[in-house]
Amino acid sequence: MIDPTRTLGSLPPEQAAELERAGPIWGTDINRFRDLVVKLYSPLVAAAPKDGMTVARNLPYGDSARQVLDIFTPDGARDADVVVFVHGGAFIRGSKSANGHIYDNVSYWFARQGMVAVNMEYRLAGEAPFPGGADDVAAAVRWLAGHVSAHGGNPRRMFLIGHSAGGTHVATYCFDPRRGYRPDPGVLGAVLVSARLRADTLPGNPNARAVEAYFGTDPASHEADSPMAYAAESDLPVMIAIAQYENPYLDLYGLEFCQRVARARGYVPRFVQMMRHNHTSIVAHFDSGEETLGREILDFFRSIA
Repeated sequence: MIDPTRTLGSLPPEQAAELERAGPIWGTDINRFRDLVVKLYSPLVAAAPKDGMTVARNLPYGDSARQVLDIFTPDGARDADVVVFVHGGAFIRGSKSANGHIYDNVSYWFARQGMVAVNMEYRLAGEAPFPGGADDVAAAVRWLAGHVSAHGGNPRRMFLIGHSAGGTHVATYCFDPRRGYRPDPGVLGAVLVSARLRADTLPGNPNARAVEAYFGTDPASHEADSPMAYAAESDLPVMIAIAQYENPYLDLYGLEFCQRVARARGYVPRFVQMMRHNHTSIVAHFDSGEETLGREILDFFRSIA
């Protein structure tokens, strides 16, 4: 029986146990375990109801084939809050809807809560190395500022969610003052989920080469270009979420980023560790019946006047 308040509560017990067995060894084969998570959650999110909303697909916000986004509008939405989801993929892969279910599931869930939800794609490292991903977040936000009202959204109340590499791009857009832009005044908050907040190529990082593909091969530039270096540069409301079982180092970076923000602001920003979840299930579980992280994020949004 589904328990929406319990982590892994939407999975049958034997599947939840399978994920928990993978947790402590997640970092030894992140690709295999990621595929396992997608296999387990896709049938659940595919079965979730899709009625009561309209989905506009592949709307261009730039000239590249990857500069497109989908908008999920609840029926009757007018001046609704807007949430923009930026997927992961280690800078070199990934898409907004890889198998038709993940990561559409995130937007379907938020649209069901009454928000206009946006699922954006961005250029990968081969086409747009650093700071290309953040530039695409900026371009998508600019496009939405001028167009989201036609889809029922309020361009003065937009929130960003970035997962993994997508979290890097959101954090760079929001915090790095060198990029020549500040967040659009309509962007009221950001959620960084299992985000890569430091560009490391440590031996234990299975995505070290992917980090180099995006940030370059000069280690001297990695720290300067990491969102971690600019955690104190913005007062934008931010929430940080990590999984218990992360890609190596990402949980440590999330905690450190939170600490740096706290020192700069004099208070601790909202921080959530999703116990029993892993780097992929922390977003794959949206719209599966479990609502633990979703409710935390909604409460964060609603706390921002």
